[in-house]
Amino acid sequence: MKVTVVIPNYNGENFIENCLKALMNQTSMDFKIIVVDNGSTDNSCLLIEAMIREYENCGYGSDMITLIKNKKNTGFCGGVNTGIKTCTTPYVILLNNDTEVFEDFIEKSVEGIEKSKRVFSVSPMMIQMNDKRLVDNAGDGYTAVGWAFAFGMDEPVENYANEREVFSSCAGAAIYRTDILKKLGLFDENHFAYLEDLDIGYRARIFGFKNKYNPNAKVYHVGSGTSGSRHNVFKITNSARNNIYVIYKNMPQLQIILNIPFIFAGCVAKWLFFKKAGDEYGKAYLDGLREGLKGYNKCKKVTYKKSHLKNYIKIELELIKNTFIYAGKIFSGKRKL
Repeated sequence: MKVTVVIPNYNGENFIENCLKALMNQTSMDFKIIVVDNGSTDNSCLLIEAMIREYENCGYGSDMITLIKNKKNTGFCGGVNTGIKTCTTPYVILLNNDTEVFEDFIEKSVEGIEKSKRVFSVSPMMIQMNDKRLVDNAGDGYTAVGWAFAFGMDEPVENYANEREVFSSCAGAAIYRTDILKKLGLFDENHFAYLEDLDIGYRARIFGFKNKYNPNAKVYHVGSGTSGSRHNVFKITNSARNNIYVIYKNMPQLQIILNIPFIFAGCVAKWLFFKKAGDEYGKAYLDGLREGLKGYNKCKKVTYKKSHLKNYIKIELELIKNTFIYAGKIFSGKRKL
């Protein structure tokens, strides 16, 4: 087999059945599935176990779908790492439980990553489940002000029909090279959830690998199926904290000094945005920043190597470019912070 699909699940009773059914209807069945349950308190595990028995009775192998039960919620990072550590296939696809893949998703994902050995990950076209005319994510970008963003969010699907390079892939539905993923140290469990995909993609870029967007692989995505909404206190706090981690871990000291005025301005702008949305959101953002500044040194920093200098320069230029791209979308009214 070429692919292992790892699905982290936490109280996903409302989504997991459709997610698995879509996977079991692929044009290529050269894959196996590992569902990692993160201590769900709903009926998720009972539902998954029933589906495993059903597919076994239909003639699928006993290892087609495997359920691993974590005793507690280890977050997205801990959940997917549990599954990745068991992978022996060349590629691993990470898939949120609130997704439904197109029938050729596996096939097209493999085609995308096999175009070059320097490609570390490939992000598909993620389409909004509730409005299938609009993109949910077409790969992730990162900016010099420390803002991460999803390319294409809330824009027409037809605008993102071309393959291209992106800063990182969205781990909600992306394919990775298993060996490189393990060499990079897997997902940083200090993140728990949010920006962990940006972090792993950043690390890959430092070592000279590429992350791509592949519009031929498609998936419908509910969005925030576990956390509940696009903006909430949990998400805001974790994202703010993890952004500090991303900067500390991946930027050499000189790059941090160079970007610190822009990062500070970005933090102020984000805080004002969240405070306007509600005092609890503003407080959550500041709490997250404080957590990040207090605990950043528990993260393992990428060791600077002179041989990677050209990669750092390329990354910095992309951060600057993405700042203007994202700012343009905000000022034109196409996007919000």
